[in-house]
Amino acid sequence: MPTKKTAPKKAKSPTAGNKKKIHLLHQMMRIRAMEEKAYELYTQEKIRGILHLYDGEEAVAVGVIENLQKDDSIVGTYREHGHALIRGVSMNSIMAEMYGKAEGCSGGRGGSMHLYDKATNFLGGSAIVANGLPMAVGVAFAYKRQKNNAIACCFFGEGAVDEGEFHESLNLASLWELPVLFVCENNLYSMGMPFELAEAETNLIKKAESYDIKGEIANGMDVMAVVKASEKAIGYVRKEQKPFFLECQTYRYRAHSMFDPERYRKKEEVREWKKKDPITTFTETLKTEGILSEEELKELQDKVADEVETSVQFAENGTEEPVEDLARYVYSD
Repeated sequence: MPTKKTAPKKAKSPTAGNKKKIHLLHQMMRIRAMEEKAYELYTQEKIRGILHLYDGEEAVAVGVIENLQKDDSIVGTYREHGHALIRGVSMNSIMAEMYGKAEGCSGGRGGSMHLYDKATNFLGGSAIVANGLPMAVGVAFAYKRQKNNAIACCFFGEGAVDEGEFHESLNLASLWELPVLFVCENNLYSMGMPFELAEAETNLIKKAESYDIKGEIANGMDVMAVVKASEKAIGYVRKEQKPFFLECQTYRYRAHSMFDPERYRKKEEVREWKKKDPITTFTETLKTEGILSEEELKELQDKVADEVETSVQFAENGTEEPVEDLARYVYSD
């Protein structure tokens, strides 16, 4: 007999827990829509330079950053649009930055890979692999000296594990007992190299433990799993004033960058991972549990579409930095 499909329950009255879940979904939708638009704009040559997109990994940024406090700092990578957005950097300023406009969060000088916003303690992305790890250790060191109970959160990909900065940073963070959360977004491919072909030991928790750092693995395609794991990890770092290593196993749908011909993985593999899509699966869960109705979903989609369109218009109407300012910020006064 054919399996009977479970009909979605009628939407429940909003509770704090239900509102939080809808909020998490909305945040992931914002990242996805912004990234899809960035892809489109890049093909139109509105956005130039190098562009690394975050499609598929949204649950990691949302699940971790939602548990951070405003005084905590975030250090990202070159795939940091989603982190900046969820941290509170406006989509307008992110889009303007990708356009290279003066209204961008880095004044149009950083572009896609160097978003920065002091007001939200988003300390920026970096084009250099693993560059953020020693930066986060330095920030955590300052926080410990200041005794202000803030922590540093560092996002990086599994490709950073190949770099010396990874080992130096974990060693010093452990040796000096610094309040830093290391979040590895393991998407299986460091550029075009399958992780298992690059590492003799692929168990990242073992690597962290070799520096006497506690670690945990989270399903990076499940936003609630990341929320739960990061809440525990952040609580540990803040209370114990020691580092913690959180590995979020996730997957990027698009190529490493817009210049990547992507010949290193099969299309079937990507299709299989898309069945675990963090937005689609969470949406269906909320519908089934009666937390989200079709009407509410449509409202979220419309709200996100309006925000994206507004950000594009903001960037389009932005101003170019004058040529006479070319040497500004290059030399100290």
